[in-house]
Amino acid sequence: MKTHSVNGIRPFSALIDACWREPYNSHRFLKDIIAGITVGIIAIPLAMALAIASGVPPQYGLYTSAIAGIVIAVTGGSRFSVSGPTAAFVVILYPVSQQFGLAGLLVATLMSGLFLIIMGLARFGRLIEYIPISVTLGFTSGIGITIATMQVKDFFGLTLDVPENYINKVSALVSAMPTISWADTLIATVTLGVLIFWPRLKLAVPGHLPALLAGTAIMAVLAHFDHQVATIGSRFSYMMPDGTSGQGIPPILPQFVLPWNLPDAGGKAFELSWNTISALLPAAFSMAMLGAIESLLCAVVLDGMTGKKHHSNSELIGQGLGNIAAPFFGGITATAAIARSAANVRAGATSPVSAIIHAIMVIMALLILAPGLSYLPLAAMSSLLLIVAWNMSEARKVVDILRRAPKDDIIVMLLCMSLTVLFDMVIAITVGIVLASLLFMRRIARMTRLSELLTESNSDRLVMRVSGPLFFAAAERIFNELAEKIDTQRTIILQWDAVPILDAGGLSAFQRFIELLPEGMMLINCDIQYQPLKTLARGQIKPIPGKLAFYSSLEEALTAESIITGK
Repeated sequence: MKTHSVNGIRPFSALIDACWREPYNSHRFLKDIIAGITVGIIAIPLAMALAIASGVPPQYGLYTSAIAGIVIAVTGGSRFSVSGPTAAFVVILYPVSQQFGLAGLLVATLMSGLFLIIMGLARFGRLIEYIPISVTLGFTSGIGITIATMQVKDFFGLTLDVPENYINKVSALVSAMPTISWADTLIATVTLGVLIFWPRLKLAVPGHLPALLAGTAIMAVLAHFDHQVATIGSRFSYMMPDGTSGQGIPPILPQFVLPWNLPDAGGKAFELSWNTISALLPAAFSMAMLGAIESLLCAVVLDGMTGKKHHSNSELIGQGLGNIAAPFFGGITATAAIARSAANVRAGATSPVSAIIHAIMVIMALLILAPGLSYLPLAAMSSLLLIVAWNMSEARKVVDILRRAPKDDIIVMLLCMSLTVLFDMVIAITVGIVLASLLFMRRIARMTRLSELLTESNSDRLVMRVSGPLFFAAAERIFNELAEKIDTQRTIILQWDAVPILDAGGLSAFQRFIELLPEGMMLINCDIQYQPLKTLARGQIKPIPGKLAFYSSLEEALTAESIITGK
């Protein structure tokens, strides 16, 4: 089957296609249950780790996987996508949570959901096709570098307040190295080692759970010798609805809340005003753009793995609905996660039911495993995120581009990577797309050439051929070159058979060339294709006796020139 996306808007399209248009039986349901449980095992620690990296307590990552995971699976357009918090959002969410608190982060998530729905309704589903791979690799690699840097503190158990600026952050981490905790470092190293070597065993069980268990076991041994390390329970606390408090993760279902009623970064009441919304708008738009890119990219990858096709605009609307629903239950920004979705396919998923099962697994973890999850060491969680950052950086593809791609693509990728690390992702994507577009236009402009035909012609005639698009970046150069070739000729014959496009810039350059033709010189145009001919007609370019003429073929143009000159 073809793997292209469908551009129409079809609500609940993935669920309808997989469970209604195709027969859904107990065998498929069993496969979805197995896949959902497998992905749930991966998602539980990842959701907590990504929430911590985003600057909020770990339970909010679980709320995201549970609520957004169900809503997007039911309403989206990709039958195999599994949605939840992802590493890509960390660089956007962390600054928002630090400045505006949980309330501001949830309000921004809600706004991003509205943006995603607007994108879907506007049929922007093919957005991913217009973003060059050099830009995508640049900002994803930059995000990977940023996330990895953020894990250094917990990996080594350093004592410091991490600055927001990247350069200052690296400097502070280096300065804090004398405070290294060998206990945290040992736990993190063991966890990282298991994560790296586990895939070589080729077992069906994902490596996340064994790695965290290994790290927790090391922590238990160290605790026996009175070496204490930071855990989820020691760093995070919660308040129950009845007023009682506790450490770690609350063992309750996500509660309905109004996001703007939660506290801001200073613990005070969040002020929902036009000024606050305006301040959150850039971050919300960034979340929506990144969510759209990542969800559509994930859907394309899954199409290639399964031979199915996704509904791109429906997927954007589903992502929007998920990000609108999640904040009312404490969920942060969510999108389709490529790693979890690929694991879903490899585990045998057949429909969005597997993603729903995964969300139910997360809810069960909240109710049953919350006390145990509170014992997870933060050093082990940092190792988990280091692997996520490495996978996100796609280092092999980056090296491949550095070795084999054209120089322009390398420049764009490195610039996007640097801007993502040093500033933010929005600046990186904006600059990257603009630069990539300019370099692409320069490359295309250089393909437009002027060549001489019938070089044996007499000195009274110049026969030239234009090859390539006559658009604003090339037309001025081409007509200047043609003007320089004019000497004593009385006639210029210009063949347009290899000109596919003539834009407003090309039309303007052509008009100026006609105006600057020497007195008594004739310009004969021939073999003009449909689009350039249509542009000339719209520009009201008409034959001028003795100066400008048009013919359908080169033969007719040469015959007409002979008649005009009497030769």
